[in-house]
Amino acid sequence: MAIKTPFSQAEYDRRIALTRQAMSKHGLDALIVTDPSNQAWLTGYDGWSFYVHQAVILRLDADPVWWGRMQDTAGAVRTVWMKTDSVIGYPDHFVQSTQCHPMEHLGSTLKALGINTANIGVEMDNYYYSAKAHAVLIDAAKSSTLHDATALVNWCRAVKSDEELIFMKRAAKISERMMTLAIDRAEPGLRKNELVGDIQQAGTYGVDEHWGDYAAIVPLTPSGKDATAPHLTWDGEPMKSGEATFFELSGCYRRYHAPLCRTVYLGKPPQSMVDTSNALTEGLEAGLQAAVAGNRTCDIANALHQELSRAGIERSNRCGYPIGLSYPPDWGERTMSLRDIDTTVLQPGMTFHFMPGLWMDEWGLETTETILIKPTGPAETLCDFPRKLFIKH
Repeated sequence: MAIKTPFSQAEYDRRIALTRQAMSKHGLDALIVTDPSNQAWLTGYDGWSFYVHQAVILRLDADPVWWGRMQDTAGAVRTVWMKTDSVIGYPDHFVQSTQCHPMEHLGSTLKALGINTANIGVEMDNYYYSAKAHAVLIDAAKSSTLHDATALVNWCRAVKSDEELIFMKRAAKISERMMTLAIDRAEPGLRKNELVGDIQQAGTYGVDEHWGDYAAIVPLTPSGKDATAPHLTWDGEPMKSGEATFFELSGCYRRYHAPLCRTVYLGKPPQSMVDTSNALTEGLEAGLQAAVAGNRTCDIANALHQELSRAGIERSNRCGYPIGLSYPPDWGERTMSLRDIDTTVLQPGMTFHFMPGLWMDEWGLETTETILIKPTGPAETLCDFPRKLFIKH
């Protein structure tokens, strides 16, 4: 039975061609792709198996090869666009063993594929390629030379195709549904874990016929003093009057994300929070106006921070990052950043989480947008959701 991949073969061919161009530019004969987001982007592979060693092997003149744990080869056959003979598994005695390592098997696989005297790129700085893996692979592939190819594929993913944007816009609709539920249900006395359970159910149910996938980051929903920190999740405490809660969420469709953040205050908020929210909204609008093809990533950050400075708010950390297809633990693409020292030129089809969160001494405030750089004019926001501080008396 033919496998129905998420994208057309022409789309995968485009991605392979882009990556090979980048490989040739860097003098690489082969690329070992261990980031599961990059594996999925190149081949369609989709499974929760990234806790063990796996990779896509890309050469300049042959179909990619998916390599991983033997029991996961069935999942690879079910999800990748390549033929079955492009799926290779290693025996289970390599898994979490103190006697041998999967990279020994990968070294043998490279030799079997004729990649034994080659310049090979590896993704040295990602979550899934350990120091031990690199050390073993150096020895197992000693006739080849390993080069750092961190983010080579990630940069190829920077400009989204029309097919990818369809998925991101579906994810955005799911984000809207999740945020609507979060704000509507938030009230004093409601246990936070119950609210998060409903949010995650809404994300999984999706919108219309478009089902929801699991997001690369869990809902971040701290309240009160906890909201002064950006990355706390939830607990079982009831929500309280006199506290703000920010909701950092993302719908996910076929691994594509569209993050959205909003803040709700239960009761009468302090005037300082209202004023800060208004300034943040103005800053977001200024950033969107600067998010024009041909401008630079720093132009977005500078426009935002100028507006905040006028309101007496000093903010120096980055205010966004590229997004798209991703797996845990992060929905960012780990290439460029929206900050004053990043001068990457904006191109049509780039997508970012424009994320200028403010974490103050007594409370936190998040109002953010997923944005798309257009061929002309300011960026488009993929989510359609009021940009304000929500107040529930």
